Amino acid sequence: MKNLTIFAAFALTLSAVAGDTFAQTTPAAAPSPVTLTSDVKIERTEVDAAGKEKVSLYAPKQVVVVPGDKVLFTLEVTNTGALPAAGFKATNPMPGPVQFVSVAEDWAEVSVDGGNVWGKLAALKVKTAPTDGTAVIERAADIADVTHVRWVFPDAIAPGAKRSISYRGVIK
Repeated sequence: MKNLTIFAAFALTLSAVAGDTFAQTTPAAAPSPVTLTSDVKIERTEVDAAGKEKVSLYAPKQVVVVPGDKVLFTLEVTNTGALPAAGFKATNPMPGPVQFVSVAEDWAEVSVDGGNVWGKLAALKVKTAPTDGTAVIERAADIADVTHVRWVFPDAIAPGAKRSISYRGVIK
């Protein structure tokens, strides 16, 4: 069941990325020359016959996915157009059964409030309203609070160029 949930969540995530995040100075009716290809892998550390540890990546269909499994989400971004794609953004909501762990690119941003405010995790705050009616409490955000990951490409993607971006999570 977890395997299907991860696939479904990532498929919905990818469609949101492809439909909502392309930003380029082209006419509104022009189709996006940037394509996205997604991949999800379960990362397992295994010990071989000689006792040596080895990290292996599996498609979720190849293994039984259990809480605590590490997940690697990768997006390949390709500019299939004839012009550079400037201002490109890719946004991924965290799939429900996955808790954020890290993002590979140091220029990526995260959100802890559903995509309203973006920044580096260390700079973000979370506000909680106690149920007893006392004052709102503000605390530093942590990885368990991350709801979205976003990449705002700092430079144009050249025609024909491919770029790979990724983030890691763990099954709750």
